[in-house]
Amino acid sequence: MATEAHSAPVPRPAAGAGRPVPELPAEAVARWQARKGDLVELFTQAQRELGGVAAIRLGPRPTVLVTGPEAVQHLLGRHPERYVKRSHRARMLAGEGVLCATGEAWKRQRRLLQSQFTGTGMRRYEQRIAGAARRTADRWAQYARTGERFDVAEEMRHFALDTIWRALTGHPLDDRTDRELAAVARVVAAMPTLPADGAGVPAAVAADLARIDAVAHAAIDAARRAPEGDGLLRVLVEAGEEHPEYTDRLIRDELVTLLVAGHETTATTLTWLFLLLDRYPEARAWVPAAGPAGSAERREAVQALVNETLRLYPSAWILPRHAAEDDTLVGHRIEAGTDIVVSPYLTHRDPALWPDPERYDPARFTTPGARPAHLGSYYPFGLGARACLGTQFAVRETTALLELLLPAHRPRFLSTPAGAAYSITVRPDGPTPAVLTGG
Repeated sequence: MATEAHSAPVPRPAAGAGRPVPELPAEAVARWQARKGDLVELFTQAQRELGGVAAIRLGPRPTVLVTGPEAVQHLLGRHPERYVKRSHRARMLAGEGVLCATGEAWKRQRRLLQSQFTGTGMRRYEQRIAGAARRTADRWAQYARTGERFDVAEEMRHFALDTIWRALTGHPLDDRTDRELAAVARVVAAMPTLPADGAGVPAAVAADLARIDAVAHAAIDAARRAPEGDGLLRVLVEAGEEHPEYTDRLIRDELVTLLVAGHETTATTLTWLFLLLDRYPEARAWVPAAGPAGSAERREAVQALVNETLRLYPSAWILPRHAAEDDTLVGHRIEAGTDIVVSPYLTHRDPALWPDPERYDPARFTTPGARPAHLGSYYPFGLGARACLGTQFAVRETTALLELLLPAHRPRFLSTPAGAAYSITVRPDGPTPAVLTGG
């Protein structure tokens, strides 16, 4: 009967069934190696020539690049148990924090933190976000009065770090902590050049890691001395009092993970946004035209600016995974042990999905039908079970700051970076000096 057929379980393809993943020719890889090109260039070529599932042989076994929406959804959204995280370069910084953890430990850590970043949990951080945004707005008002030159990327780093520090500790970021935690950006920038196993770390990186450790342990000690606190750090300290697995080391790792994930990506997104508005001034004019200050229309327009910035420069440009078992990925045979790289950066710039993909056009996110409907077409914070748990926090803090800064100030860049640096995030590859003019 039709109902019986409809309710029957869908058979899973035989392990390893399907056609081989098309592979970029060895001579193309050799030419790329000879000219010492960026990895993004090689990945872009593979996507352009082979499509949304492509193999690239950089070692004895090919790495599979995934950019097609259906494959992305299958891998990240539907079957995260088949495609898992393994060793992560960030481990030398974040240790066994939720970013790097796997298996049951990851599930336990994720559950603890998840409640802090839902709608209900977010309410306790609204005033802290607003306080950090006002502090930055006051500083920009002073720059406007004095004509002082400043660096936009550094300003965004300070704002994002102040915001997550308030959420963690309940206190504004002080100057000494700010100076010490500048080490985070230096370590993140150095990661692509460091050995994956963390061995042989250069002395300068080791010194920066020691600075970060010192700040983390001092904050943990302060949280223990102030049991009335209600920040994220207090949640971790209380977990340590109830669950033996939350050792001092794991609390430190979670704290550093939240510091890194909670400010590095947000600061980078905001920096790119101001650079893009400088290049596309019509997008800036589009926000005040959307509606009066404080209106839902104005907020939607600001959010569209952020969404389009994240399309071009997602929080992480690649998401590494490892095939834990044989699988069939949109008709392609994937063997257990295969290394996978999912690239939001390349998916978001695919002209088959996004017309004129290099153009900055926030209207893609406000005009019905202007963006692809498939979930795997837009995933700046990842997708599925391991999507960024701080997405709501990041969206709220960027919107809070931009609602204050955009109507009042227009940075005039004295120089702009020539391109991008591809690390954990995609960063502007140079300084961003500016002075302020009116909004």
